[in-house]
Amino acid sequence: MTANPTSQRSGQTAVAHQPQAEIGLAIVRVTIGVMFVSVFFENLGKGLYRPAGYAGLINYYIKQGHAPAVWKAVMGLAASHAAMAAPVQAVTEISFGVLLLVGLLTRPVALLAFLYLGSLWMSEWGTAWIWELLVPVLALLGVSIGRAGRKWGIDAWLLKRWPSSPWW
Repeated sequence: MTANPTSQRSGQTAVAHQPQAEIGLAIVRVTIGVMFVSVFFENLGKGLYRPAGYAGLINYYIKQGHAPAVWKAVMGLAASHAAMAAPVQAVTEISFGVLLLVGLLTRPVALLAFLYLGSLWMSEWGTAWIWELLVPVLALLGVSIGRAGRKWGIDAWLLKRWPSSPWW
């Protein structure tokens, strides 16, 4: 009788070790981490983390974009509070990038980044190529589900110390 990789052991589902899948997800995780870090420095250089630059970009999305009216209202609120929203976005983007690069708390970070990029994708409707953010949005969902921090990441070390934690 052969072992079933999805058989129940102590209330948990065992998963077959798949090194190629782990490496593939780690590559996606690191690539998106680099993307976030790169975008952070690009936006920093463009002044988009300063209130005027931030509000200008958001107002462009509101005027030119095709996002639902309720989402445009949310964007308008962010633009009107750009002095607070711009630095929050800067910290969010660099944090997502660094945490994904090092593979720390990958599952929750990837899930939050999925939601964050999903909101940016919706904000850009009608102003950018539709696939520009949709691909990394969906890739982040895969990174979160696939526990991509367990390969080449700090999450692998945390898993050894706390194997039952859902965070990695």
